[in-house]
Amino acid sequence: MTDFTIHVLEERLAHLAAAVEDLSDIVVRQGGEIDRLTRRVAMLMEREAERELDAGGPLPLADQTPPHW
Repeated sequence: MTDFTIHVLEERLAHLAAAVEDLSDIVVRQGGEIDRLTRRVAMLMEREAERELDAGGPLPLADQTPPHW
């Protein structure tokens, strides 16, 4: 291989390594956001279930078994 070919390959490798690092950072950030949103949805479901019970309604839908069971 010529020096030029090696240089081109090294440059491509550097760009690929940077892209992998950027994507890894994005995945970590999105994982944290998914965890946060999952906690918020669970909290909202609990609040709604409590509100339904306080209103004297039937069991909250989340606590009922589906009709096909």
